[in-house]
Amino acid sequence: MQANSSVLDIERNCGAIDRAARAAAEAGAAVLLTPELFPVGYAPLRVRAELDPGILPGVRRTLAGIAATHRIALVYSLPAVTADGQWQITATILDDRGNELLSYAKVHLFGPEERKAFSPAEAPPAVVDLGGIKASLAICYDVEFPETVRAAAAAGADLLLVPTALAHGFESVPQVLLRARALESQLTVAYANHSGEEGGCTFLGGSVVAGPDGELLAAAGAGPELLYAEVSAEAARQARDAVPYLRERRPDVYRAWDENGGGINRG
Repeated sequence: MQANSSVLDIERNCGAIDRAARAAAEAGAAVLLTPELFPVGYAPLRVRAELDPGILPGVRRTLAGIAATHRIALVYSLPAVTADGQWQITATILDDRGNELLSYAKVHLFGPEERKAFSPAEAPPAVVDLGGIKASLAICYDVEFPETVRAAAAAGADLLLVPTALAHGFESVPQVLLRARALESQLTVAYANHSGEEGGCTFLGGSVVAGPDGELLAAAGAGPELLYAEVSAEAARQARDAVPYLRERRPDVYRAWDENGGGINRG
């Protein structure tokens, strides 16, 4: 789902997700991926200052109801407050009955507003079975670090679902970097962005689905759009059999490189 959110108009935004879920389910889709912080809108400082976190459980119930009503798995992104009071950006996978399968908190925060409003997480991407495909989560800037995607792949993911909020001017991220991430870790990467303007930011659109061979399976333009692609675990297996990047990694060697400063001779 690529769409324009309205900052802190949760009813409107959830209505947009509901309509997209209905349309996607009617078209035969098994899972709907939505953009980063879409239910509340992407405006980190306003969200932190004005959002009452007490309403978030109700928002989650609404989103679970959308998944269950339309019998479609759903990926959404919301703020969350930890037990010690830290605000984080999270993403969640629901199954087609509205049950939570997996939650993930953003590790790499982008820009001064995100860093002022939220705290970075540390937990690695986990993997869950989603309709027969091993799926994992990352959020926006996370996917621009090869370590994040490789961690998901090494944990067994065949599909990485990425809610994002990417501004205009960063076209190389979906068109080049995302394809490289999919190719080097040999999994499908689905990347759902905002469109239009929100909170003074003009978003790129340009959502993509990149296959484990680095080829684009689908790509959106600048405006609102439902983007469809067929994804299979078999495609990831075939890519990994053809070129065994994951099996031939040498993590012990890489750790040694880190420990000695990347192999630089300091003598």
